[in-house]
Amino acid sequence: MTVELINYLSQFISENRRAKFDEIVNYRTRYVTVVLEDLYQPHNASAVLRSCDCFGVQDIHIIENKNAYTVNPDIALGSPKWLNLHKYKKEENNTLNCITQLKAKGYKIVATTPHKDDYTIESLPIDKPIALIFGTELTGISDTVREHADEFVKIPMFGFTESFNISVSAALCLNTIISRIHKSNIHWQLSEEEKEELILTWLRNSINKVEMIEKKYFEEKRS
Repeated sequence: MTVELINYLSQFISENRRAKFDEIVNYRTRYVTVVLEDLYQPHNASAVLRSCDCFGVQDIHIIENKNAYTVNPDIALGSPKWLNLHKYKKEENNTLNCITQLKAKGYKIVATTPHKDDYTIESLPIDKPIALIFGTELTGISDTVREHADEFVKIPMFGFTESFNISVSAALCLNTIISRIHKSNIHWQLSEEEKEELILTWLRNSINKVEMIEKKYFEEKRS
């Protein structure tokens, strides 16, 4: 059913865009995911989403404890509609809720901080799926993250400034980790079923009045 619906909806976009979907979906991954804890500057939040899209990271987990997550469309450049955003904002401790759920899915929780030196991003083991956590712009990761993280990574710096901007940190980390998993024997790509579901989502996000078009499709199927 999914493949049939994909084929039907594909006639409502250009051949070039449809070919682009097929190309890009092969580089999407859930082996690496990004977690953003309490970001409050829209330009940083938007820049991280843009980097995730560019590096093929499909899932972004957004923790809202004190700060609501907002996006600057001029910086994000439409990237949110190509990504899966998972928000955590209904619990007393949203950070712990997010970490618990990711660990249950098999992710290793990796916190980025300039104050720990367990690994560099080049030396971080990649034998398990990785959830990279980036903390708030002013104070960094929370005590909850420090307590429950499995590993810590630090980006080497050689200047006077204590840390990189969070969006720069995310881009640097993703550039290195994605390059490493692409060169490895790890099965980092999506399953065929996940690819189909993602292409269907992208089609729906690309077609005007798609609900009406799908309704017509299912009516025709029933007749």
